Amino acid sequence: METPIINVEQLSKTYRVPVRAAGLKASLASFVRPKYDDIAALCDVTFTLQPGEMVGLIGPNGAGKTTTLKLLSGLLHPSQGSVRVAGFVPWERRPAYLRAISMVLGNKSQMLWDIPPADSFRVLGEIYAVPPAEYRQTLDELIELLDMQEILTKPVRNLSLGERMKCELTASLLYRPRVLFLDEPTLGLDVSVQLRLRRFLAEYNRRSGVTVILTSHYMADVTSLCPRVLLIHHGKLLFDGELGDLARKMAPFKQIRLNLNVEKINGNLDLPAGVETVEQDTNSLTLRVPRSEAAAITASFLQTLPVVDLTVEDPPVESVIDQVYSGGEL
Repeated sequence: METPIINVEQLSKTYRVPVRAAGLKASLASFVRPKYDDIAALCDVTFTLQPGEMVGLIGPNGAGKTTTLKLLSGLLHPSQGSVRVAGFVPWERRPAYLRAISMVLGNKSQMLWDIPPADSFRVLGEIYAVPPAEYRQTLDELIELLDMQEILTKPVRNLSLGERMKCELTASLLYRPRVLFLDEPTLGLDVSVQLRLRRFLAEYNRRSGVTVILTSHYMADVTSLCPRVLLIHHGKLLFDGELGDLARKMAPFKQIRLNLNVEKINGNLDLPAGVETVEQDTNSLTLRVPRSEAAAITASFLQTLPVVDLTVEDPPVESVIDQVYSGGEL
């Protein structure tokens, strides 16, 4: 079996946060006797990733996703546990490790604001000691994949948000890292740009074999790129597996969408017991049915109703994820 490129065992991180009551008296007292609370951001998280995997790291705000990425990239030290990424201990921050990983934050920029991207790329190529021929080949490949020929000579401050994100991805991949951490890479981008960036990431992963951990609140990012997801809530790893398996585990029902010939409907529809109406308009119905009875109920509809079209599907991923967030457990 191939050696994992990322191996995380019982990883925990606790922050010590100063606390005080409001008011001048409490403020002065805090200088003499400061008080602290311990906030557990991660609790005994364990998982492994194989080379070339694209994995979605999902969870609500404050779940511990960004803390996990910062621990894996070496920006934070853990309170407990061990991590190996590409054979290195991240928080040792060895130069060879820093050349093996890259991190893109959707709300942070590594581009110099007043100069063109081409100049920033050249500086990064020198910092990471990329051989000139390899630098040119990699840059040309990224420019082609991201269709960014026209923006290379414009100052970064004149670029749109989507164009700047293209530059951020290019800057992060110039030295061909083995592991890429993406924290909300499509944050604030319009639907069209999001789609193009997803296509780029999928194609780049296919070509280069880079291992990717992606966090995003846009479930379309996760469903289109990541066959596997890690679900974190309250700092605990609740689920590790395929997104479809999460839906099947958390949602014991199917959705049936019916388009009907209204001219052939006589009176009200009599729905079987256990079937709930989710949406209804003139000639269509969306129903929720128990997963174990979906096949029998579908056959019954086809025999008894003037069906024009029928679709059976799992519930939307967003509703399944929201159910997990609300309940906090699996």
